[in-house]
Amino acid sequence: MTDIDPRALRNAFGAFMTGVTVVTTHDAEGNPLGFTANSFTSVSLDPPLVLVCLANSSSNYEAFNDASGFAVNILAEDQKDVSNTFARPVEDRFAAVDWQKGPNGAPVFKGVSAWFDCSMFNRVEAGDHLILIGKVEAFENNTHPGLGYARGAYVTPAAEAEALSNSANLMVSALVEYDGKVLLTGNDAGKLTLPEMKVGREGAGETLKRLIAQAGVTAEPGFIYSVYEDDARETQHISFLCQASSDTTSTGIFTELSETTLMDVADPSVSTMLERFAQESQVGNFGVYYGNQISGEVRPLKSGS
Repeated sequence: MTDIDPRALRNAFGAFMTGVTVVTTHDAEGNPLGFTANSFTSVSLDPPLVLVCLANSSSNYEAFNDASGFAVNILAEDQKDVSNTFARPVEDRFAAVDWQKGPNGAPVFKGVSAWFDCSMFNRVEAGDHLILIGKVEAFENNTHPGLGYARGAYVTPAAEAEALSNSANLMVSALVEYDGKVLLTGNDAGKLTLPEMKVGREGAGETLKRLIAQAGVTAEPGFIYSVYEDDARETQHISFLCQASSDTTSTGIFTELSETTLMDVADPSVSTMLERFAQESQVGNFGVYYGNQISGEVRPLKSGS
C-alpha cells in the first residue's frame, strides 16, 4: 500500500461523511458481501481510521467479524437503487453495481462519490451491534454529490435546493473547495466574495449549476452549508459546499483561508462562515448554519444509527 496523504484524506472525510454508504467485504469462499449503512464515521487521521456499525442480528455478521478488511462506498445522489438493493434481502446484490476489488481487496463501486478500502484494525462489541474499525489503506473520491438520508427519505442537493426556493429574494453562493483552498472572486470595491447569483424562475438548483459553469470550475452542486436571512436587505442566502476536481477557474482564484484573507472578505457574514469552514475542515466535522446575518446556530451533520 502507498502512504495515505492525511490532507487529502481529511478533505475526503469532510466532503462525504454524512452520506449513505454500502459497506463491503468477501466471505471465506471469496463471495462479495455488502450492506447499506449511514453510520460511517471518521475515528482518526493518524493513523487513518474509520468505523462502521453492524447489527448482531445481521446475516453478514459472521463474515464481517472474520474478515481481514472492508470497504466503505459513499453513494452518489443518483444511486438510490443501489442503496435500496443493499438494504434488502436480494439474492445477488452485486449484479446491480459495477464493482472491482480495491487495492486492499474489498469490493469498491464505480460511480460513487468516494470509497475507502480498509484493513481490519479492531472489532468492538457494543450492545446489539459490532463496531468495525478499519485502517484506510487506499481511497478515491470525486466531485459527485453524495446521497443523504433523513427522516425516512433520501436527500439530494437538488431536493434541498428546491425546498428553499420559495423566497422571492433568494441569493445562492458557491463555497467551492479544492485541496483546502476556497474559490474567491473580487467585487467592484476590490474586496473578496464567494461566487453568487440571484435565483430566478429556474429555481435554486439550476441557478447553482449556472453559477458553477460561469465560474469555469469543474465541480458539481454540493450540499447546503449555510442558510441565513439578511434582514436589512430582505434577502435569503443559501451557500452550497461544492468540491472541485482541480483548481482551474475562469473567475477568481482558489485561496487559503488565512486571517488576512478573511479580513479582506466584503460581507462580514460570509467572512464568519468561511472562518467556520476553515476550522471545521481541520477535523472533517461539518455543520449547517441557520440564522440571520448577525446571529444563528450551527447544527451538526449527524449520521444515522
